[in-house]
Amino acid sequence: MLAVSKVLPGGQGMAPVLVKRAPTIELDWDIRQKSRFEATDSQGRHLGVFLPRGTVVRGGDVLVAEDGSLVRVIAAPQPVLVVTHCNDHGSAFDLLRAAYHLGNRHVPIELKPDHLKIEPDHVLADLLHSMHLIVREANEAFEPEGGAYAAGGGHHPGHDHGHGHGQHEHSHHDHGH
Repeated sequence: MLAVSKVLPGGQGMAPVLVKRAPTIELDWDIRQKSRFEATDSQGRHLGVFLPRGTVVRGGDVLVAEDGSLVRVIAAPQPVLVVTHCNDHGSAFDLLRAAYHLGNRHVPIELKPDHLKIEPDHVLADLLHSMHLIVREANEAFEPEGGAYAAGGGHHPGHDHGHGHGQHEHSHHDHGH
């Protein structure tokens, strides 16, 4: 098994031609949010991935193996609910309102200008239908937002932008749920 313990967000610092030629692994969201997992790359190599706790791997990231070889991560298609507003009488505000209600439930959401994506959940689908939104099932890559409380403020851990903001620990307050 080839050990992997480093991730380069978006292949940062790598020549694009090297990233393009690298073997790939397709991983769904459930796996990409784990810091320890096993996978087999497109060359058939068995990988043991051991990343720092809290690391989230995104599609387009590059994993670096112990032998220096690279593996490009592809966000695998998976079941999702795609949420759009009704073109006849809906607006972007309807999606904003839906994102607010989903976020209040701490649901991972992928935000796009014209739609939202969430993991399948019939209760949430019913809620969104009641808000007069269109909800359709699809099999697509899922890249939810990192969120304000994710390690590094939604960025990869250790990726400091030098903003000087203090950390906010989420577990020390109550939303009243």
